[in-house]
Amino acid sequence: MTRPVIAVIPKLSGRFAPLLAERYELHLARSGPAVARALITSGGEGADAALIGSLPHLEIIAVDGVGYDAVDLDAAAARGIRVTHTPDVLTDDVADLAIGLMIAAYRRIVVADGYVREGRWALDGAMPLARRVSGRRLGIVGLGRIGAAIARRAEPMMASIAYTARHARVGAPYAFVPDIVALAERSDVLIVAVPASVETAKLIDRHVLDALGNDGVLVNVARGSVIDEAALTDALVEGRLGAAGLDVFADEPHVPLPLLGLANVVLQPHCGSATYETRQAMAQLVVDNLDAHFAGRALPTPVL
Repeated sequence: MTRPVIAVIPKLSGRFAPLLAERYELHLARSGPAVARALITSGGEGADAALIGSLPHLEIIAVDGVGYDAVDLDAAAARGIRVTHTPDVLTDDVADLAIGLMIAAYRRIVVADGYVREGRWALDGAMPLARRVSGRRLGIVGLGRIGAAIARRAEPMMASIAYTARHARVGAPYAFVPDIVALAERSDVLIVAVPASVETAKLIDRHVLDALGNDGVLVNVARGSVIDEAALTDALVEGRLGAAGLDVFADEPHVPLPLLGLANVVLQPHCGSATYETRQAMAQLVVDNLDAHFAGRALPTPVL
């Protein structure tokens, strides 16, 4: 029996080859055979209309990530191509990092690490004071799986937790604030955990940043497109925003140069889900979706 042909983007080929080699025939996307019936891609690279069009036998796109905004869903839907992603399995890691970025920004953990390594503690004495985390007012943009996990982790340390979303979440024990500027005004720290979409593009703009204020902290573990990066950079450089913890950027892996020189910004290379445990679970969920598709079973985590 002929094994189904699967195209995989190069950066993922090493991870999936051992998992799929026995049951499937793997080739690199864009250079492999046009007879591929499945495509494995990442949330960052996705699948544009050109790539989808180059695979006339494509039946399913399996995204190794929770975000699928880089997949041309219209092109996929027009041909009846299924799309899956890997939610839930990365929720804990991303939520952990969000809390870590918040603490690192307030307590200046990265700056303090450099202070010790550079010998300044011995030369200059005690480092300038940082700021307390406990007792802050937390605002969360998006109370989905990740946003809710962040809120649960933050409950013991925050004075209050509020959120904004398209709709109030039934049963959520936090204050719902429909207007994002109003949420920023009542928050000391704003954590962004909303999916990327046309509606959320540059959702965090100058109005939101100014409402958060020069003592406020912004944390982004969503997508770079959700923030007006130029406005954020200006706010930080001009002192209109207190600090930021950023795991994602608009033009990854490129980061605005001014941010690299700011001591009040904690930078991460889009590694919210980057643990051995989670990446293994994500890969397994990709495989589970492919196996289900080719066996004619319901897909575990469909988008389309």
